[in-house]
Amino acid sequence: MTASHHRATAEHLADLARARLQAHWQTALEDGQPFEDKDDASPVTAIDRAIEHELREAIARHTPSFGVVGEEYPDHQRDAEYSWVLDPIDGTKAFIAGVPVYGTLIALCRDGRPVLGVIDLPIAGLRWVGVEGQPTRLNGEPVRTRPGTELARALLASSNPESLPDTHLAAFARLRDATRWRLYGAACSAYANLARGRIDLVADGGGMAPVDYCALVPVIEGAGGVISDWQGRPLGLGSGSSVLAAGDPQLHRQALEHLHQACPPQGHKEDTP
Repeated sequence: MTASHHRATAEHLADLARARLQAHWQTALEDGQPFEDKDDASPVTAIDRAIEHELREAIARHTPSFGVVGEEYPDHQRDAEYSWVLDPIDGTKAFIAGVPVYGTLIALCRDGRPVLGVIDLPIAGLRWVGVEGQPTRLNGEPVRTRPGTELARALLASSNPESLPDTHLAAFARLRDATRWRLYGAACSAYANLARGRIDLVADGGGMAPVDYCALVPVIEGAGGVISDWQGRPLGLGSGSSVLAAGDPQLHRQALEHLHQACPPQGHKEDTP
């Protein structure tokens, strides 16, 4: 069975998350959202947990043999052939602040490799769906990355450079200084807009996990882009905490060269840029 057979289930999960997030949009603006600090000091709200709980229940009904890897609850059958990977609110700080760049990320991995991905921006009403071997679609229409941009003319996005560990700082600074413009704080919407040619390059490291990037892989690759870790390796359930995405393969190579000039690769340590 191919990944496309599970597209309807993935979109159903995205619909469930979108309904909850749209319902809480006005509340978030008026009252703010109470939150707690997780062990890694990142925030989590009751809505994060409620959405993931609902998605897990739906998965148990539709694909009970599949594993689940989520942001808020322990993994379930992570080593299954197929595993859903869930981030109910990517950009929780933006959600708490009422800034509508946050979204829901849903991926399906086969043997740890992402084969289907959904980026859903509920307040904007935009949904990117990527399926292995097929063109990425935004609200049903094919989209493409922007080809041929030189690094010196590129728009670079990053979710939060403050989260970068010391081992990544020099490499990111070198890449940042080589680009023309920078955009910070857009969370998953940066990767989504890279897939439709609005952003050229996205680099994140330090706090990234499979729930943050597995859904991005089929979306960006299906739009003609390239996505890897800062070593240039493919991303999946076994990857580390760095992500580099580019709309053009040559731009991706240029970006990797700048990262490695500041901090050359050292074997296969996951967090080494």
